[in-house]
Amino acid sequence: MKYSKATNYALHTMLFLVAASPDKPVGVQQLAERQDVSPTYLSKILTKLVKAGLIQSASGANGGYLLKRKKDDISFLDIIHAIEGTASLFDCTLNHSSECLIQQVMVEAENRMEDYLRNKKIAELAAQITVD
Repeated sequence: MKYSKATNYALHTMLFLVAASPDKPVGVQQLAERQDVSPTYLSKILTKLVKAGLIQSASGANGGYLLKRKKDDISFLDIIHAIEGTASLFDCTLNHSSECLIQQVMVEAENRMEDYLRNKKIAELAAQITVD
């Protein structure tokens, strides 16, 4: 299974924000440097995370990004859905009924993966790292 680079950057950004001080905004430049990515590109990802209600932006000289939701409530699936959307990974393209046996297996696999990612909280990983 593969997910986009944007999702990879979003997961790493959220991990850093969850591990960072909760009352000190982190600037896009700092977030981009940690991942060796363009600040412009990362800004687009951050915008999606803001729209999803996971983070908020703080303007001003010491502005940046802060968590909007409680860190213990943010799952991997929340972050992935913020970037990738909620469309199914598999859609049978053959012209037959919804009784497609192949689709049933794929949907069940996707449901199990989503359950795992829904229950896996980013804060669990953040507790294992230290932030400068």
